[in-house]
Amino acid sequence: MSKMIGIDLGTTNSCVAFMENGHATVIPNVEGGRTTPSVVAFTRSGERLVGQSAKRQAVTNAARTFSSVKREMGSDKSYRVDGKDYRPQELSAMILRKLKEDAEKYIGESVTDAVITVPAYFTDAQRQATKDAGTIAGLNVQRIINEPTSAALAYGFDRMDPRKVMVYDLGGGTFDVSILEIGHDMIEVIATAGNNHLGGDDFDQCVVGFLLDAFRKEHGMDLSKDPMAMQRLNEAAEKAKIELSSAKETTINLPFLAQTAKGPLHLETSLTRARFEELTAHLVEATRGPVQQSLQDAGLSPGEIDRVLLVGGSTRIPAVQEAVRKMMGREPSRDINPDECVAMGACLQGGVLTGAVNSLLLIDVTPLSLGIETLGDNFAQIIPRNTPLPCHHSQVFTTAANFQTSVEINVLQGERGTASGNRSLGKFRLDGIHRALRGIPQIEVTFTIDTNGIVQVTARDLGTNRSQDITITGSGNMSREEIQRAMRDAEMYAEQDRLKREAEAHHSSRSSRRDNNPQDDGAMEV
Repeated sequence: MSKMIGIDLGTTNSCVAFMENGHATVIPNVEGGRTTPSVVAFTRSGERLVGQSAKRQAVTNAARTFSSVKREMGSDKSYRVDGKDYRPQELSAMILRKLKEDAEKYIGESVTDAVITVPAYFTDAQRQATKDAGTIAGLNVQRIINEPTSAALAYGFDRMDPRKVMVYDLGGGTFDVSILEIGHDMIEVIATAGNNHLGGDDFDQCVVGFLLDAFRKEHGMDLSKDPMAMQRLNEAAEKAKIELSSAKETTINLPFLAQTAKGPLHLETSLTRARFEELTAHLVEATRGPVQQSLQDAGLSPGEIDRVLLVGGSTRIPAVQEAVRKMMGREPSRDINPDECVAMGACLQGGVLTGAVNSLLLIDVTPLSLGIETLGDNFAQIIPRNTPLPCHHSQVFTTAANFQTSVEINVLQGERGTASGNRSLGKFRLDGIHRALRGIPQIEVTFTIDTNGIVQVTARDLGTNRSQDITITGSGNMSREEIQRAMRDAEMYAEQDRLKREAEAHHSSRSSRRDNNPQDDGAMEV
């Protein structure tokens, strides 16, 4: 049976793990790193680069290098290279394929099955897009699991004594907070909240803004439209942020950042931790709302939380740790590696599915309320947020006009009372309703959410028994035909990569033989 891997598909870095001798083991990539940069690039010769090799050449190839793609999952954004448009799912699939191939090299056998993590606050469209990315990468995605839940699973696997745990997950592009109850052989999510556009990238951009201002004041030039300069500023900002987690001050030195008729212009400045904290204070404060919301939804006070787990690389920022201390009135735990625990939890969930991990029940929740639009721009909630998964809820509606023979079902996700204030996941029409006065037809709308958090909606006329359903895919997601085409493209790239590696290995071998056997080399020339 093929091994099942657990994948943390991150905004900044990704990680993969598998079960080895009953324990979750992180798989290093072929470059030797335990995490892989979530970066994809296309060279001018058409070669595709993924991971560290893509990140290394980002400055000289900024327009053809893509990062933080996870933030666009489920949207209709595309990335154009050499006349071809790539969807976020396709670029994410390239990262997943590299993780898959690195895992196969490490394990020594084929890998086809995976559990992939997503932010707890990902919408249905974003979850489906992540699953599609796995399919394009050649993976059978057995389960989509929320990142905070996965981290709690990694933490609680060997600690099944009853306790309530908060997972504060601040990654590269998203923020989640979940409250879970860990009991004997069970981990149950009680409440979750978050922000899909808050993470380490935003802290970096605050530093980039600081550097742009410093350069503008010194040289009177705006670098924001220069892609190469901006890439260098982004890299310098990320490095400064990391250094300020342990140092009180850092120096940023970027020579030859711009060129003028009078010669090159350089940037050299210093950034203190205190100034960094001023620049990013609003971002740290933005995490307070979801923390309070999750506590309120769980019906708990900070003092009733037994342990606070910090997950995601951005939780290394001292100001973030201090904010958690103040909000929760306790020192956060550092019992788990914030960069690796999500992937480890995912592979443990894979172990549950394959039977390698026994007697462990994981109960997750839906992060946002779901319902439909009704007359007057109203949102009729059918499944409230934090409902345990899987779930199946129904509600009966009726027509709004006399002799109405069809209704349009607008499926919504969100917490606003108005339909227009929430996100539309998709629309479908139920036809053939028996002609009658308004209020008489009975139309049952049923929402079903599976263990991956993916939604299916059915509308049925109880009078005629006619029904129509939709599995939500979202306008930004790919059709079955597009997924099949992307899979063929991925296979083609994989074959090209294989042939290139074989050619390089053959060339290396011939060069080695020539170096070691000069007489043989001469005989061949004759």
